[in-house]
Amino acid sequence: MTDRQQTDAAARRFIDSYLAAWRSNEPDDIRALFTEDAELRFEPWTTAFTGHDAIVAEWLRRQDEPDSFTFTWDVAGVDGDRAFIQAETVYAGGRSYSNLWVIDLAPDGRARSFVEWWMDRSKTS
Repeated sequence: MTDRQQTDAAARRFIDSYLAAWRSNEPDDIRALFTEDAELRFEPWTTAFTGHDAIVAEWLRRQDEPDSFTFTWDVAGVDGDRAFIQAETVYAGGRSYSNLWVIDLAPDGRARSFVEWWMDRSKTS
């Protein structure tokens, strides 16, 4: 397996675990996604939430209700240990977003860095 194939496979495992955490909102599920010193940005221009405690607290502050959304995605590309995820999130009630996630993966498959771009599909540019 090539490095690209390994990163692609690791990204797919990460997203599966991310979706489980998104649906459960369980702190241990969230914590398991990230290295102890990971940085998470829900918008690329904001200050990062750094470390498990900050990431879990902010995740729970923003949490979605389980099964209140559908999420379709694919790995758009990889570069070294960085994965690019292209996705669409549709919420019950009709809100929908295009998503681009940039995830730097540690050797154990957890995220060292996670940056999310989300675009409200109801707004035209």
